[in-house]
Parts: sequence; C-alpha cells; structure tokens
Amino acid sequence: MPLLKAPIFKVLFLLIFTICFSSCGKKNQQTNSFKKEAFNKSNNEELENSFFIEMGNVMNSMISKSQVAQQKSSDSKIVEVSKKIADHQNQLLQQVTEMANKKLIIITDINAAHKEELTALSNTTGSNFNDAYLSSMTIALDQQIKLFEQISKRTNDQLILKLVLQYLPEQYQLLRETEQIKNEFY
Repeated sequence: MPLLKAPIFKVLFLLIFTICFSSCGKKNQQTNSFKKEAFNKSNNEELENSFFIEMGNVMNSMISKSQVAQQKSSDSKIVEVSKKIADHQNQLLQQVTEMANKKLIIITDINAAHKEELTALSNTTGSNFNDAYLSSMTIALDQQIKLFEQISKRTNDQLILKLVLQYLPEQYQLLRETEQIKNEFY
C-alpha cells in the first residue's frame, strides 16, 4: 500500500502544478491584454485631443481671415466665398466645441503662428490681398480635409465619424470654389 501511495501523490502533485502554472499564464495574458487596452484607449484619447485642438486652431484662423477678407476685398466673388467659409467654419466650430467640451477638452484661441498669418494678411492690400487670402484658404481647407481624413481612419468614436461624414464633402466643395476663384485671378 505505501508503494502505491507514492505514484498517486506524484501524479497529483504534477497535476496540481500543471494547473497552477497554466492559470498563472492566463492571468499574465489577461494582465497584458488589459494593459494593451488601456494603452490603446490613451492613444485614442490623445489622438482625439490633438484633433480637436488642431481643428479648433484651423477653424478660428479661417474665420478670422474670412472676416478680414469680407472687409478688405473689393472682389465680390472673394467676399461671397469668404462669407460661405466663415459661416461654414462657425457651424463646424460650434459642433466641434460641443464635442470637445463633452470630452473635457478646451479649444483655445488662435495660436501664435496663425496670429502672425492673420497680421500679415491684414497688412496686404489690393490684388496681393486677394492672392494671399485665397492661397491661405486653400492651404487651410486642405489641412482641414487631411485632419478629417486622418481622424476618420484612426478613431472609432461614432460622433467624430458622423461629424466627418457631415462636413468633409462641404470642405471639398469650398476648396474647389476657392481654387476656381484663385485660378480666375491668376
């Protein structure tokens, strides 16, 4: 009987050891998956924060430049497109600000680079102003389109994707109009 107990204890010991070892591996896998999930969430949050801040800066800059164009330009087409751009950007800014506030992100005023661009635009006159404004809007609209496309590829946030679907076609339309007017002048 004592000879029979030793092999049974060995088998039981190996079985318990195997079960414990495999469950420890599962805990490590679970811990690693939790870490990866948390890391992905923080990357997504950081990406969304960056999107809202960059988009806010671009929109504020475009609104300011369009308001200057409405006052300084003598060409009716430029005044008309600048009004469209300003109205469109104000609507977009309102929605983006609401979304950002829900995520506790604060969109600040125009950053320093945009202030310098606005000052330079304000200091130009005549046809140089028209060219500078149209070039600036073309670049800004293109930048905004790229921001929309980047965030749509990288986020799963349904509200952001809905915003992109709503405004991206309008951005393309404004870009085409701006480029068309620019080509008419030059």
